[in-house]
Amino acid sequence: MLIVEDNDLVSAALRVLFEQTGRRVSTVGTVADAISVASADRPDLMLIDLTLPDGNGLLILEELRKENREPRVAVALTGHDEPAIVARCTALGCADVLLKPVPTRELLRRAEEWLSGAGN
Repeated sequence: MLIVEDNDLVSAALRVLFEQTGRRVSTVGTVADAISVASADRPDLMLIDLTLPDGNGLLILEELRKENREPRVAVALTGHDEPAIVARCTALGCADVLLKPVPTRELLRRAEEWLSGAGN
């Protein structure tokens, strides 16, 4: 899975959380790095912070779509609960849009649901 989050503490915590469930986890903090990593190794699950230093996290999905390299499941993480943001995320194929901070148990439960339903 790929975690796209520019806050080092948050990305490190999420990495540990998901690695403890046996997942292989990569973390990046920019749109450019996410596109590079996901293009080289298509993730099953990508958690995307929408506010990144080099642009909106949804740019990642736009670029990966051009290359036909979208993740199996993409989930947007945002601090803004706005209908326009949710609509754009959905239009770009996000399975869900979660308002930060997301409780860890909830995130783990939802990740299992997304991954068990992805591609089936």
